[in-house]
Amino acid sequence: MPAPVVAPEVLDALRKYDTPTVCNVLELFECRPRTAGYTDGRIRACYPALPPMVGFATTATFRAAAPPKGGDTYMGLGAQVERIAAMSGPKVVVFQDLDDPAVAATFGEIMCTTYKAFGCVGLITSGAGRDLDQVEPLKFPCFTAGTMPSHGYTQIVELEVPVRVGGVWVNPGDLLHGDRNGVTTIPIELAALTAEGCAGFMDAEAVVLDYLRKGNATAAGFTAARDECKRRMNELGKKLKSLAATAR
Repeated sequence: MPAPVVAPEVLDALRKYDTPTVCNVLELFECRPRTAGYTDGRIRACYPALPPMVGFATTATFRAAAPPKGGDTYMGLGAQVERIAAMSGPKVVVFQDLDDPAVAATFGEIMCTTYKAFGCVGLITSGAGRDLDQVEPLKFPCFTAGTMPSHGYTQIVELEVPVRVGGVWVNPGDLLHGDRNGVTTIPIELAALTAEGCAGFMDAEAVVLDYLRKGNATAAGFTAARDECKRRMNELGKKLKSLAATAR
């Protein structure tokens, strides 16, 4: 499956910003409810000090509660790697753990090392992870709902199907942005404009932050700074929505 077309410079620009800023800019497009498109509090970054992860989803479902029929632990990994190797662009492996609750770790050192070798830039699972000390030197962002010491009867069940992780549906090829705050999807058609809007949004926020940081703040001054911040955000939102409509 080829990765969707998003210019490398757009992906590079998105990596410069944290995930909350990306979410803030996406709200300006009014393209989805403000409570949609991002993972909930069940999904946590294993390595919160790592920089933002940006890549395209390659999805799979997983289970580990019972032995596979073929008796092959890690069943499905070879086929998954073949799919990943055929994809272009940075890839993020996204697993939905079908066991509820999870009974074993979705990934460990071998799997993360494998994925990184084939061009993946991170991993997300609704289940658990393990080998966190061994994976940490890889600088490979991982997001999980917890940790467990065993891999159980690891089986990769289906590849490149819609999966639900942390309350959000992720489809194969979706553009993902994640950091210590969580993970969000970015509509492909809005990727370039989102990257462009992040700088403007931060400039707008800086009006309030700069006012407060200089000291001697007053309620009236704070209100004036907030009003200017809102004005700039509104103007940015109008600009972005206009550009998005023109691009359709």
